[in-house]
This record gives sequence, C-alpha cells and structure tokens, in this order.
Amino acid sequence: MLVEETAILDKANRFIEMMRGKVNPQYRQNYHFSAPIGWINDPNGFIYYKGHYHLFYQYYPYDSRWGPMHWGHARSSDLVHWEDLPVALAPDQPYDSGGCFSGSAIERDGKLYLFYTGCQEIDGISHQHQCLAVSEDGIHFSKYSGNPVVAEKQLGENGLIQEFRDPKVIVHNDAYYMVVATKSTQSTGRIVMFQSSDLYTWHFYSVLLEGTLEQGIMWECPDLFHLDGRDVLIMSPIQIKKNGLEYHNISSTMACIGEVDWETGQMIVDNFHEMDFGMDFYAPQTTTDPNGGRVMIAWMQMWDRTLPTHELGHLWAGSMSLPRELRVKKNRLVQKPISTVYSHLVYQQGSENIAVTDTSVVFRNALSDSSYLHLVADLEKAEVFTIELLRSKTDCLKLTYDTAKQVFELDRQKLGRELTGAEEDPLNVRKVEIPLIDNQLVLEIFRDTSSVEVFINGLEVMTATFYELEKARDILFHSIGESRIQAFETASVK
Repeated sequence: MLVEETAILDKANRFIEMMRGKVNPQYRQNYHFSAPIGWINDPNGFIYYKGHYHLFYQYYPYDSRWGPMHWGHARSSDLVHWEDLPVALAPDQPYDSGGCFSGSAIERDGKLYLFYTGCQEIDGISHQHQCLAVSEDGIHFSKYSGNPVVAEKQLGENGLIQEFRDPKVIVHNDAYYMVVATKSTQSTGRIVMFQSSDLYTWHFYSVLLEGTLEQGIMWECPDLFHLDGRDVLIMSPIQIKKNGLEYHNISSTMACIGEVDWETGQMIVDNFHEMDFGMDFYAPQTTTDPNGGRVMIAWMQMWDRTLPTHELGHLWAGSMSLPRELRVKKNRLVQKPISTVYSHLVYQQGSENIAVTDTSVVFRNALSDSSYLHLVADLEKAEVFTIELLRSKTDCLKLTYDTAKQVFELDRQKLGRELTGAEEDPLNVRKVEIPLIDNQLVLEIFRDTSSVEVFINGLEVMTATFYELEKARDILFHSIGESRIQAFETASVK
C-alpha cells in the first residue's frame, strides 16, 4: 500500500471516529444499514466472504451530501445487524482522483478482489475506467500497480469513456466476465462485457444489451446472474420514460429476464419490468448466500430528492434496503424479505377474523420505530380497502387496495416533512397493479424509523422514506364494502 493511500484512508477513519458521536439520531434507522456519519449511496462489493456478508458502499464521510467518493465498509453474519469496518478505498491516486465510483467484489484463492470505477479528468475530459484492489483479509486493500485494468483502449468505440462505470465481475465456464455500464452516442443505455482468465488482463468481449430511447439516457449499476433457469440482468436507468404505472421516478430500477448467448455475448430479453414500485430504491446489487441462493440489497433513497437529514444538519444521509431473497417466477423477478429477519421478531399483538366496513377499526400503539406487520385480508366483498399507518390527528401513511382495478397504492403525502425531487410533480404517491390471491390481500410491512418496505402478495414491493414531524403508532383499517381481516400481527425487530 502506498504511503499516500495510508494517509488519506487514515484521515477518513480518524474523522469518522472523532465525529460519529455528533450525528443526530432523530431519523436514524435501527435495522437498516446506515453509515456511522456522512453521505452514502450505491451498495458496492456485496459478497459472502470468510463467514460474513461484506457490504461496501459509495461514501463521503465529510458531509451529508455527495462528495469525492470513498468506499465505506461493513459486515454482517445475519444481514440484519451490521458491524462498521474501516474505509476500504479512498480517491488517492491520479487514476481515481475524481472518486472511487461503484463496483463489485469477487473471491479468488482466498483473496478478495474489489473492482471499481476510477474517475479522472484528462485534458478537460472526464475519464471513467475500471480499477482493481486486492486484500488477503477482506479488510485492508492494496490497489493494483497496473491500474486501470480496463480503460479507453479496451472500450474502444463501444461506449463513451465519460460514462463508463460500475463493473460487476462474474464467473462463467471458468472464465471471468466484467459487466459494465456505458452510454451510446445516441444517448441510450448500453451494457458491455470484458473477459479475463486471471482478473488482471482484460479484453473487450461484447455489447451485452443496448437500450431504446424510451429506456433512459444511461444505465447504471448492472448485475448479471443465472437464477431458476433464466439469465437476469438488473440495472438502474436514468430518466427512463413512464410506462403505465412503471418508472415514475426520475431514476429507476429495471430487471431484464431472458437468455445470454455466451458465444456472441449478447442477451435476448423476454421481459423488462420495474423492480420496486416505491419512491426510494436504487442501484441494487446481488450476491450468493452460502446455500447458493441469490440475495439483493439496494440504496434506499433516490437522486435529486430533498434530504431532511442534510437540511437539518444531522450529519448523515442515506441508508440501505432490507436485503431480499430473489426468485424468478413467470418471467418476473420476485423478492421476499431476507429469511434471517424473522428470527429477530418479538411479537406484540395479533388478532384474526375482524370485520371491517364503513366503521373504521383502530389498533392503538401497534407500530414502534422498528416494527413488522403481517396482514391477511379477505376482500371478496370489498370495493376499496384502506390502511392508515402511523396515524395521528392529521397525518398518516396510507395504503389502499382497489379491488375492481386490482391496484395497490402507497401515499406518503400526509406523513411528515415535505419531500420533493426532479420529477415534474412531487412524487409521493405510487401504484402497482397486482391481483388478489383467492380474494386475499397479503402484506408484510417492515417499518424502520424513517422508511417503510411493503411486500404485496409475495409478488411486488414498494419502498419509501419519510420523516415524521410527530411520532404516531396507531393503525386504522377502513373498507368500502365488507373486508375481513383473517390474520393481523405486529412485532418489533430486535
């Protein structure tokens, strides 16, 4: 490790230890990962390595807004509780002087290899190129002396060097492939692949997939994996156009289900679809668990939105989603909460067989700052079924299901501080079309201090942040037409 590397990393780690106690905890998450201080965005290098899940992340410790990117680092044995580790990477070399942007991790012969995008300005032009750092213990990393390992020479005419980032390295048939996002000269998203036999020397392999003008001006954070007999490419499109109820955020997430022809290196996609129908879910990344299952985590925030924790001087901004287990069913990517979270639930109250009509049913003090709610409602005779979470005299987080339209809606307009963004209109209401299952609506809701994740009928997810002005714990149920709550239980997440 170079002396300069050590000095800049030490500076960041000393600052974190000195300042972490000054963070205002008012809106801090309890069981969703947040950095000890400062700004975070994309998850990076998500991997199971030597008995722990390691999570790296885009990090600027010195402010609660985006700055020159470092790689923060944490690890966990259960994906619910996290241990902070020293900063892994800092922008300390000429080739990454503009920041150590997103990337991935892979293990080889017991060593942990981090691949990241180094950003550098050359003759007034931003150059993004792919770099490598290696560790024997998964904590202390040395940057490769031959960096960058993939740069303008390897990219050639296959993309724009100014928009060339977020390498995900995978193994297929004993060869290594690097999947990288770039941009075409027509301002469409493009995913390219490079190949290597040793992780150090790479050559261009193919254009894996290219987007249309409707699919955004740039694709970020690609991740390619094989699951349930299908190839899955996930990525985060910027300024993708609305398509019905899909892609209403200024930046979004998209799953592509299909098949990769490894002879040509091209992907044929059978189905494109949005991955999360909430307002705050971006840059997801996956890894495999020790049993070969596929697990995903994402940045639980969105670009170009107001950030109350920054505006209020709380010294931190951003957190991660609850990790999710993935499957492919009927050509769609299906997510469920990480199974380990259930062993941390302490149940508080439950009821069953409750009739709900025009007379509302209220449960007092049902939700804490770290809570879980499970609901099964029979809506055979209902027209509209509404749940008001965190209900006070004036505010609530409203969840509504319209049985005729088969549409579920999440509405945070009347909950806490106003949130605005780069969308044409403030985006505080989103909807997803989803059928009932045997006339039932089945919800799993994970509420943390300033976030909610709603899993709907095991098929779709909606994720949103919020910032309460007044603490509220009540839940109200209301129905047009008769609904029957067949099961209702709440728990604290410990």
